[in-house]
Amino acid sequence: MTQFVLVAGAWLGSWAWDEVVADLRAAGQGAHALTLSGLAEKRRDEPVGQQTHVQDIVDAVERLDLRDVVLVGHSYAGIPVGQAAERIGDRLARVVFVDSNVPADGESFVSAWPDGRAAVEASIAENGGFWAPLAAEEFAGQGLTDEQINRIVTGATPHPGATLTEPARLERPLGGLPATYIKCLLDWPEPSSDVAELLKSEHWRLEELNTGHWPMLSEPHELARILLNAQAP
Repeated sequence: MTQFVLVAGAWLGSWAWDEVVADLRAAGQGAHALTLSGLAEKRRDEPVGQQTHVQDIVDAVERLDLRDVVLVGHSYAGIPVGQAAERIGDRLARVVFVDSNVPADGESFVSAWPDGRAAVEASIAENGGFWAPLAAEEFAGQGLTDEQINRIVTGATPHPGATLTEPARLERPLGGLPATYIKCLLDWPEPSSDVAELLKSEHWRLEELNTGHWPMLSEPHELARILLNAQAP
């Protein structure tokens, strides 16, 4: 049995994966959605760093003694998931990046996002060290219904700023990991330059999904189908 460990991006908790988890379990697979420290039901006022998020993922895999693990990281979560993937050793079957950032040793989330860096850093400074969630109107054009947008907006919590500004730590090239990258076409039709470079690796595969940046809400059943197919060598 494949064990899927699913981690949502900035502002979100495990609740974002509810429909995907149901589909994966219905298909006879294990599915474990995680909430990272400082978010949703784990929200707290004290600072949380990026390595705490990496350890959250590693700890969950080890605590549950999971094998044949497919780590799934959406958006921001691709950065801690990519680091955790090399730290769980032979427990890893595959890592799946869902329209996500990917870690680069010594680089942070904001350093990989030059156009938006100033806005993110300003939000962190203005909100006591947290990145403020998006407003409802900022989800336009992402394939979401009004109900789905409301679900995100009401469920979102401020994101710990240090996780976005601290550098990633990788011991080996990310291209050596067995990986699938899912590109959500409504968000942007092409992978970023760093992802395009990684996709040259024989270990990486590209999948496309005709929806926006939050497919676990806009297209959960199609996303689950792609994840199930990602198990194949």
